[in-house]
Amino acid sequence: MSVSELEAELSEDEREGLDLIRETGGIHQSDFWKELDVSSRKGSRIAEALEDSGLIQRTDTVYDGHNTYYLEPAPRDLDFSLLMAGDMLSPFIGEEEVDAQADAFSQWMMNLAYEEY
Repeated sequence: MSVSELEAELSEDEREGLDLIRETGGIHQSDFWKELDVSSRKGSRIAEALEDSGLIQRTDTVYDGHNTYYLEPAPRDLDFSLLMAGDMLSPFIGEEEVDAQADAFSQWMMNLAYEEY
């Protein structure tokens, strides 16, 4: 199941929790439920559901002298196929300025045009 399909099945509270974790880049569970303005029990259930769906990672940690979890977004599988034309990587990758008249760009476009799906 894709990430977007998993996200479509989330409850409103779970979606809010996932947004918070993504916006912060990571948050301690003891702060997570406070930020969401829910009970610690409900915050724990939201975090468990997000972890079970593979959208976040929970790591045991000690924070302010208490055992808790650190919640962070799960790494996403990236699909680089959209940057490929045959076996050529887009010439736009890694370049600050790309000359649309350059041979590398023309070859990449030709490979893209002739690629069969």
